Amino acid sequence: MGYQDKWNLLEAEDELDEMEHRQPTEEFLFYQAVSGGDVEAVKNNCRQERFLDSDGVGILSRNHITNLKYHFVITTAMVTRLCKQKGMELEQAFRMSDFYIQQLDDVHTVQGVRNLHDAMVLDYTEKMHKICQSDANSKHISLCKEYIYAHIKERITIEDLSEALGVSASYLSRLFKKETGDSVSAYIRRQKIEIAKNLLQYSEYSMIDIANRLSFSSQSHFIQQFREYVGMTPKKYRDLNHTIQWDIVTETKEDKSGNEGVP
Repeated sequence: MGYQDKWNLLEAEDELDEMEHRQPTEEFLFYQAVSGGDVEAVKNNCRQERFLDSDGVGILSRNHITNLKYHFVITTAMVTRLCKQKGMELEQAFRMSDFYIQQLDDVHTVQGVRNLHDAMVLDYTEKMHKICQSDANSKHISLCKEYIYAHIKERITIEDLSEALGVSASYLSRLFKKETGDSVSAYIRRQKIEIAKNLLQYSEYSMIDIANRLSFSSQSHFIQQFREYVGMTPKKYRDLNHTIQWDIVTETKEDKSGNEGVP
């Protein structure tokens, strides 16, 4: 029997779950809070553990944890698309989505899924809060930022950007400065340094590895640029901030005996 036949039989036999589904208004408001950068509203939703509330929520799997994971994926997909509509760079939005969904492989309890959900929505919300605080950019500048994000590990020039956007380099340079207050080169440098800070804090990559990964001309050039932007050398920054810990994973890698965490 095919899937459509099974559905037709289930519907005809009236064996469907008669649970009344939650009104979509609440979910919509939650998604709007995330994409609108409303950190306090999202934190409050997490504190109330609304994600774990099964009242009015569809049953997507007979396995409770698998059911939660499916709902996690749906939430992530909705949040990703709404954040993109509200100004998040396309590549950033979808890379974050891929990352958090992949983390589900290491989660095996109810509490683990809840922790991952809360971390995911707050990450999106905090990033959107920063985006919403800044002035809205024109289409050309938004596309320019998306290109920079997607190619941040490469050496990016104003000519690369102008060719990708189909405008002159001089026009793009003036427009970028007018709308962001930064030159294109300064913006690219700042984005590279922000990624370098994360690599210094959360990875074991050497200085030369980080310089190469982000296409700095040399290790010394990377150190000089980092010190100019951050106010200290990369080594000093790592000494003060280095901490390799994946809180989401370590907190949720429970034994796989089938025991569920207690929310």
